[in-house]
Amino acid sequence: MKTTPEYYKLVYNAFQSQGNPERAQQQMRYMRFQFEYFGLGMPVWMAITKTIHAAEGIPEEDALKALVRLCFEDDHREMHYFALETVQKSLKKQSPDFIELLEELICTRSWWDTVDWLAKLVGIHFKSHPSLIRPVTERWVASGNMWLQRVSMIFQLTYKEKTDAELMFGYIRRLAHSREFFIQKGAGWALRQYSRTNPEAVVNFVENTQLAPLTKREALRLLKG
Repeated sequence: MKTTPEYYKLVYNAFQSQGNPERAQQQMRYMRFQFEYFGLGMPVWMAITKTIHAAEGIPEEDALKALVRLCFEDDHREMHYFALETVQKSLKKQSPDFIELLEELICTRSWWDTVDWLAKLVGIHFKSHPSLIRPVTERWVASGNMWLQRVSMIFQLTYKEKTDAELMFGYIRRLAHSREFFIQKGAGWALRQYSRTNPEAVVNFVENTQLAPLTKREALRLLKG
């Protein structure tokens, strides 16, 4: 297998060769010019990623972490996406302490696109290691970092009837004072998703909790009409 710098450069060159500068400008504008882009749509970078994984394999353990960190040091957002797709492909065999890398990535070049993807990965990891859930998320909610707080509310989006509603409601209640858009929106998203499973519980929570108007609107969107 290639060294970490070689692997990174392979990905970089493959993405760059397929780049679309005009599309890149549109993507950068949409993301408020926080990141550079090659100008790759998701079908393109996913296809390249799949080809590279098939040809080169997926690094393991320290080599995986080194590659992911190197990709996140790059200014191009597609390199961050490559890193997360690589993590996702290897996630189910990771040990409990892999949560440390996921936490690091949540706090690195943070914006909703990567953070929400990482929330999904955290949810998968917690399913494999449920004893992590409460101590890790308690620490995240208390951290003051809005991205860690958002993940603590939304990591259960796919849990359906296995959702720990008490945990979710508790975190939303504790963060209800926040004026951060991504906290208010995330809380509403978590509640809206759970309303598919237990609408009565969501309605009761919203009616008896002081929530931001945005959170309430998002929470009850599927229950109107």
